[in-house]
Amino acid sequence: MPLELPLDTKLLKPGLRLAVGLSGGADSVALLRALHERKAELGLVLHAAHLHHGLRGAEADGDLEFCRNLALKLDVPFHEARVDVAAAAGTTGGEGGKAHESIEEAARRLRYGWFRQLMASGAVEMVATAHTRDDQAESVLGKFLRGAWTEGLSAIHPVIEFPEGRILRPLLAATRAQVEAYLKSLGQDWREDSTNSELIYTRNRLRHELLPMLEGWNPQLRERLVQMAELAREEEAWWQARVAELAGRLLMHGRPVRGGGRAGGEGMAIEIVRLAEQPVAMQRRLLRHAAGKLGAALDYAATESLRALALTGTAGQRRELAEGLRAERTHRELRLERSLGGSPAEAPAAIPEYRVAVPGEVVAEALGIRLRIEAEAVGRTALLRNWKPGDRVRPRYTSAPRKVKEVLERLRVTGSARRIWPVLEVEGRIVWMQGVEVEPEAGIAVTAVCLDDDGAANPVK
Repeated sequence: MPLELPLDTKLLKPGLRLAVGLSGGADSVALLRALHERKAELGLVLHAAHLHHGLRGAEADGDLEFCRNLALKLDVPFHEARVDVAAAAGTTGGEGGKAHESIEEAARRLRYGWFRQLMASGAVEMVATAHTRDDQAESVLGKFLRGAWTEGLSAIHPVIEFPEGRILRPLLAATRAQVEAYLKSLGQDWREDSTNSELIYTRNRLRHELLPMLEGWNPQLRERLVQMAELAREEEAWWQARVAELAGRLLMHGRPVRGGGRAGGEGMAIEIVRLAEQPVAMQRRLLRHAAGKLGAALDYAATESLRALALTGTAGQRRELAEGLRAERTHRELRLERSLGGSPAEAPAAIPEYRVAVPGEVVAEALGIRLRIEAEAVGRTALLRNWKPGDRVRPRYTSAPRKVKEVLERLRVTGSARRIWPVLEVEGRIVWMQGVEVEPEAGIAVTAVCLDDDGAANPVK
């Protein structure tokens, strides 16, 4: 009798067109075989998807042939594509790329980009990847060594939301030992990637050197790392909801002008007194939140430098930080601005519109947010879009709807930040607006989360 693998099937609905990201390695082969065994029970329309990374020459060609034959044997549709990871890793600011990518980073970016293309084409609705419990432990340890904040320690999430569809990780509860035992019980072979033993790659050094050494100190280390990921994910969700709520009240756009108000909305500012009133943990998070709104990520040293400038600095002092972020201390405020290549950041491009069935979820990468819409009634459609002239919204505890333009003025949102400001519309009525507590619509509740650089989600207002 074949063994069973622990699979998370909560999001697998009858009729779902699901592709398994199939590399040919033990994990992905096991996931495909396990889902194939249960496809009738779950009502799945199963596909397999293999991306040739343009690395490892004939060995990678053999992986492709193996995956193609396995899909044929199981009678599942097979999707394949080729990319040049080595060339992509040298990208310096091109579309979708970033400077100084490692081979691992470039491979991941191209792989997920292709998965999204598959979903956008309509061929499949979701993609499942075969990350295991061991992968989770290795990811947490790697993030810790790189100095990740709490959200980074949440590591591999069970689900990633994209506008085109979801990436699922149904195998996160299974260990690598369980995977191999399962395949052996089936008599199913798999492909071994020769680079998995090369210690030039960080992941391999963690797997083959550091983790085994640390397990000499604590044999339960992998389980503790997995628990850390879960704790980090849940606690970060709690924190981010409160950060966003407070940021909506404390952070200001642009600079003050004579006679009142603010102008030049490209920057962010916070009053020194109001920042100092917050606990140290909240101070750090507010500063990182403000920098994030300007498209910059702060490490620990940069965050502490900003805190010191705000709380112990003097008027006129400045800081030049990474990613073009600049900070200035005035008598009353700490101001942050960001420039790219020494010139002001370009005006943001128009954002796409996102439609979602109610109840449901939608991810807007262009805005860095995910919305979850809960409703008593079904069958309606929500539209997440940029605000436009003439829009009206009813802030909570007001007697009548107000023009969105006027609400943004009251929030002191100007410049480029104002040009992109999301609202959620259901049947012609705005039921959610970023930074605004909207009068509830009967039977509808909206929860928002912000997305970090890895696609992980953290609640916001």
